[in-house]
Amino acid sequence: MGRAYEVRKYSIQKTGAARGKIYTTYAKEIYLAAKKGLPDPDANIVLKRLIEKARKEQVPSDIINRAIEKAKGVGGEDYQEVIYEGFGPGASTLIIKTLTDNVNRTVGEVRAAFNKVNKSLGVTNSVSYNYDYLGILVFKCADSEKLFEELLNAGIEIIDFDTLDDEVTITMKPNDHDKVKDVVEKMIPNVDYTIDQVGMFAKDKVTLNDEDLETFKKLYHMLDEIDDVTEIYHNVNLN
Repeated sequence: MGRAYEVRKYSIQKTGAARGKIYTTYAKEIYLAAKKGLPDPDANIVLKRLIEKARKEQVPSDIINRAIEKAKGVGGEDYQEVIYEGFGPGASTLIIKTLTDNVNRTVGEVRAAFNKVNKSLGVTNSVSYNYDYLGILVFKCADSEKLFEELLNAGIEIIDFDTLDDEVTITMKPNDHDKVKDVVEKMIPNVDYTIDQVGMFAKDKVTLNDEDLETFKKLYHMLDEIDDVTEIYHNVNLN
């Protein structure tokens, strides 16, 4: 089918601090999903899928349960998703997704990270026009032809369907993400997703020289250490 998208993510070593951030991020996202919909996974598909991903990341059950219970109460934190776009070294660009209860604090921390490497934030759409908003699933499947037929029969428009040995990579519109998972999980009940993500994917990658690459990594690490940052998307070729 069409061109495949780069789905490998650049990530720091999973230290204790990084693991703690994963827990905090999922707690916020679960709280928000439960607050926006119903605080019941059986009646809230977004919450159900989020809990499944959290458990795969080994988020403790008590953290998940506390987030749901907090959402049942009155008031509480007013989290919102805010996206920032910025220009890194060379021709690199970044899109930073945050979940925050204090926008002024978060934008200040994000801007400070860029300033420390003498780079800057951009305005809305200054970077994102070079990215595609997609859903991507990667998993093992012994009968990819049958799976492809099942997806077509379900009326789902697939952007990319690639196979390598027994591994399948499916790229779809974000709104079809859960529909595709329903078909996959009906055919493969205990499927183990290598990648299960909805996010921004660069249309084209750039290769940086050694100096710019080191600066990019420094910027990435500083952004990743900000508590409110939940995802960082970029266009740098790190292979």
